[in-house]
Amino acid sequence: MGLLDGRRLLVTGVLTDSSIAFEVARLAQLEGASVVLTSFGRALRITEKIAARLPERVPVLELDVTDPTHLDTLVDRLGAHTDRLDGVLHSIGFAPPGALGGNFLSTGWEDVATALQVSAYSLKSLAMAVRPLLVPGSSIVGLDFDATVAWPLYDWMGVAKAALESTARYLARYLGPEEVRVNLVAAGPIRTMAAQGIPGFEGFEGVWGERSPLPWDVTDAGPAARAAVALMSDWFPKTTGEIVHVDGGLHATGA
Repeated sequence: MGLLDGRRLLVTGVLTDSSIAFEVARLAQLEGASVVLTSFGRALRITEKIAARLPERVPVLELDVTDPTHLDTLVDRLGAHTDRLDGVLHSIGFAPPGALGGNFLSTGWEDVATALQVSAYSLKSLAMAVRPLLVPGSSIVGLDFDATVAWPLYDWMGVAKAALESTARYLARYLGPEEVRVNLVAAGPIRTMAAQGIPGFEGFEGVWGERSPLPWDVTDAGPAARAAVALMSDWFPKTTGEIVHVDGGLHATGA
């Protein structure tokens, strides 16, 4: 038996086969789950192409988490593929260039608002959009990056990740009575397309190379993906509001 036998998952954020989201979808299928992906805009065609590399064919739905029409129609569009959801992966984040790279003190509210809406509020938006399909035992998992410290150049994306962590805790509180779990996986740096858009990402690689207690491979999304798959299984039935660190242990060490 697979860890996710019979479970039905919605996975956002698959853009390349190096992404954590892609590895989650791949492992989930190998563990017995059926998967639906989302993408939007010009990335939709890219996601459809990358999805062909998964073990099994999957549908790809268009979803812009800032578009109320996309959110309001999501359940109906998912209905063509499933009548319930046992797991949801939130792998969505974006900050405009002006909100990164050392511009913290000069970033305008418009750029900050975009970073917060796409990277944090969207967890709540997505959860509410799929709520009618969630069943007791369902699991929502978001991808995080440690927000307990101020990272160089990460700026307002770091603030957005802190907001994501708080949003997950509040969702866990309010969805708990419906037996829906909400957790985050705080991964170490993975060399994905999204990471390449972060100024100074190479510096993160250096920090992990020097300080991570366990060896860290920035090209391996597997450890973080395995944690997400485990959280979407029934092996963590009473775990919610948690941040599971998959970063080689760096978060637990001092400078």
